[in-house]
Amino acid sequence: MTATFDGTAVPETLGDGAELILGEGRTPVLGVTGPDLPGETVRALLGRYGALLVRGLGLAAPADLGRAAQALGVTPMTEREGFTGRTDFGDGVYGASEWPADEPMCMHHERSYGDEVPAIALFGCLTAPRTGGATAVADARTVLAKLPADLVERFARDGWRLARTYRDIGVSWAESFGTQDTAEVDAYCRAHALDHEWLPDGGLRTVQHRAAVVRHPATGERLWFNQIAFLNELTMDPAVREYLVSLYGPGSLPFTTFRGDGEPVPAQVVETINEVYTAATVREPWQAGDLLVVDNLRTAHSREAYEGDREIVALFGDPVRLDGHVRPSAD
Repeated sequence: MTATFDGTAVPETLGDGAELILGEGRTPVLGVTGPDLPGETVRALLGRYGALLVRGLGLAAPADLGRAAQALGVTPMTEREGFTGRTDFGDGVYGASEWPADEPMCMHHERSYGDEVPAIALFGCLTAPRTGGATAVADARTVLAKLPADLVERFARDGWRLARTYRDIGVSWAESFGTQDTAEVDAYCRAHALDHEWLPDGGLRTVQHRAAVVRHPATGERLWFNQIAFLNELTMDPAVREYLVSLYGPGSLPFTTFRGDGEPVPAQVVETINEVYTAATVREPWQAGDLLVVDNLRTAHSREAYEGDREIVALFGDPVRLDGHVRPSAD
């Protein structure tokens, strides 16, 4: 096991010249020499730590991330129900979410609102930003343990709901569902446990009910697994939120979250969740060529604000259906 003395990380030498570096507040870093990814070693370390940054691979193009996924035996998923635009590079590789550089993205588990969720997330750094821009991570077990017991109990019992309204603000329903055919959207919603209705102006409203606390299918550990805080309307810029409410009326925002019983999520709950995430956050600044491997069930991730060019590619895969994750219809 790697030790630290006076805050200095001491590397642990593994096979094939790889070194593991641990440090307080840092994502574990596996240093390798050359482009070959030691898949078995990475999978073992991922099981130990929940997230691992591999340094030294020299990723330089989107296809390199696809090859890393193959080395790890990861089955890619097609992007659906996205909240932002992404460039599709093929073979399951996508560009990073199109999000303003000066606005951080809060902690979340990728597609935790889906009926089928990615068990693993891969991120590759092709161009590192001048400052900031780390993809930070937080352990869902730690977050669950640190949240107030009464907050956890209610969400564990009732779950949470995500409501989305697709209009001409943000990503369109055609982009999110990958089709312009309303019949195909109807079929998708029926198949994936989304309540939905078409609006008179051609917009679409969806509601889905999911568990907030799940068990890891491999370890059985309880995890805080949701996007209750990140996708709540209170995370929007207040001026933007007020404008959208004035334009479309209350209840028609592009996204917001509710308690599982349909009650609004109080501002204090959103603040508390984000404060606990902040306390549990670890990070490692990107370097060009890095690969970040994340157990998407056990570990949440975020994106920090940055300056300069930043090119990150992502692949989400190994789809899994979690016991009890899909809750009864919102109807």
